[in-house]
Amino acid sequence: MRHIRVIYSFCLIILCLLAWCGKAVAGELSERLTNFPQWEQLTSVKPATGDLVYPDWFAGDWQVTSTLVDLVAPLAPDIVTPGFEANRQQLNQPVSFLVRFISEKPPITELKLIPKIDNKSTILVADRAFNSLNLARAYLGDKAVLSVKADPNSPNRQITLLRGDRQLVSIVSARATETTSDDKFITSEVFQQLFKGGSQPYFNSVESTTAYHKLATSQPAIEADQVTAVYLSPQDPDYFTAGSRPVALYRYRLEFFPATRG
Repeated sequence: MRHIRVIYSFCLIILCLLAWCGKAVAGELSERLTNFPQWEQLTSVKPATGDLVYPDWFAGDWQVTSTLVDLVAPLAPDIVTPGFEANRQQLNQPVSFLVRFISEKPPITELKLIPKIDNKSTILVADRAFNSLNLARAYLGDKAVLSVKADPNSPNRQITLLRGDRQLVSIVSARATETTSDDKFITSEVFQQLFKGGSQPYFNSVESTTAYHKLATSQPAIEADQVTAVYLSPQDPDYFTAGSRPVALYRYRLEFFPATRG
């Protein structure tokens, strides 16, 4: 159970930098963040296809500071997820790590999915393996995390290999994005997680909604408001009791500072 609590904490703060899909109804994602913690069900999303395309102002290397600022267990005391109480220790404790966004040519099969992109253009995407590895080691320690492998056939799937023959498989299933006129880029991702290596596999579903805001002249250059909601999988004995409601909500403040490659 201790292994589940540790990896569960990591699952909750993972930056969702994986897949692209169509835009949400204007204002829906922004309103969802405003309504925290009154979340009753998953937001409106579409099946994830291809890679998440970021605005140009994400380009480059960043030193990110992530701070857990609030956590809620809506169905407590009847249902409390593994590790929830332990995660209180992370409250208001900033954690820093490096992330990177790079330009690449989209696969030909995906050009028709991305408006205004042709076969001569490039798109800005997250360096998924690099970002996830740095994030995991920042929270779990360098020795605990062996590597992160991105599926070469799908940007929606990656595997984090941990010491002790354990691994976390993350599969993005759905996503929505929203762009506003005031330099805001909002994403909502839903992904399935499977932790293998304990006495029995552990499943859950996670929704992460993040509003990124480009700042004009101040530092940090980008700030973000992120809420991660945890939903029980059908394998959980409390699944029908919880219904469509999240069993845990975590709110983070993210700050992006320009970093220089060393």
